[in-house]
Amino acid sequence: MDIELKKDIYEEIRGLLKSARENIVSTINSTMAKTYFLIGKRIVEEEQNGEKRAEYGKKLIKELSKKLTKEFGKGFSERNLEQMRKFYLAYSIPQTVSAEFRLSWSHYLILMRMENLDERNFYEIEAIENNWSLRELRRQIDSALYERLVLSRDKEKVKSLALKGQIIEKPEDVVKDPYILEFLGLEEQNSYSENRLETEIINNLEKFLLELGKGFTFVGRQVRFTFDEKHFRVDLVFYNRLLKCFVLIDLKIGEVTHQDLGQMQMYVNYYDRYVKLDDENKTIGIIICRDKNDTLVKMTLPEDNQQIFASRYMTVLPSKEEFKKIVEGK
Repeated sequence: MDIELKKDIYEEIRGLLKSARENIVSTINSTMAKTYFLIGKRIVEEEQNGEKRAEYGKKLIKELSKKLTKEFGKGFSERNLEQMRKFYLAYSIPQTVSAEFRLSWSHYLILMRMENLDERNFYEIEAIENNWSLRELRRQIDSALYERLVLSRDKEKVKSLALKGQIIEKPEDVVKDPYILEFLGLEEQNSYSENRLETEIINNLEKFLLELGKGFTFVGRQVRFTFDEKHFRVDLVFYNRLLKCFVLIDLKIGEVTHQDLGQMQMYVNYYDRYVKLDDENKTIGIIICRDKNDTLVKMTLPEDNQQIFASRYMTVLPSKEEFKKIVEGK
């Protein structure tokens, strides 16, 4: 006789199976990456002990490729063996993060191309901690996440990015400038409304949460609050679990004004006084705008401001050259 399963027992067992599968995949990925590292190590050692000519290394890899392919099948082409060799050379540096390889071989193929060791270590840490897929890793690198975080940090904190990844301890740690929103598909739109921008963000909420960063959960869209018979709406409301506070976001398709900043200050004050719990931290307000005047923002906000921020957004992924210009102009 069939019985109706209680939802909680099904979800619990489902969770156990999913976790087991993820652990198996993770273990396989780690084992393969470590094996390829050791293969690369052995090739380099043989090259160093053999003849000091480049031709020897080429012949060595060619012969290995023939024999390994014959016995183990695909995956041991000359190109792949050369990649393993480069993998060892890149990750045998003492300052590298990996003591154990916890990402897939495909992840490391991307990471090992980075010449900046601090940048590479940062992306490796973040990919491990946030369980980034290959697509997510590529997207974060293409959107220059490391460079954007470096912009708002002093030398000491920049170094910590390479050692610990992104640490969220205070409000400014979650703010990026600019936000890269290329996934909204608005790059060919000559004009669009703030409502359209907001709608596309909601339609791509998972990607937007990834762009926001660590610890964010979605609370609501056009969240209304009322006092003195007047109604107000916050475009987007999030909660950050790491900072234990609400994060309010207003979207502006033009340049931010002092009125916009004043309005956000009022939103934040309301949440601090009537919404947040006693054990929660002060609310953060972020105005994400097409453009801003940094001097106007500084003059409008208090000198000790730690709650209100204005950040630009871009709907087209800039090239590395374009991004350098953005960085140099800040």
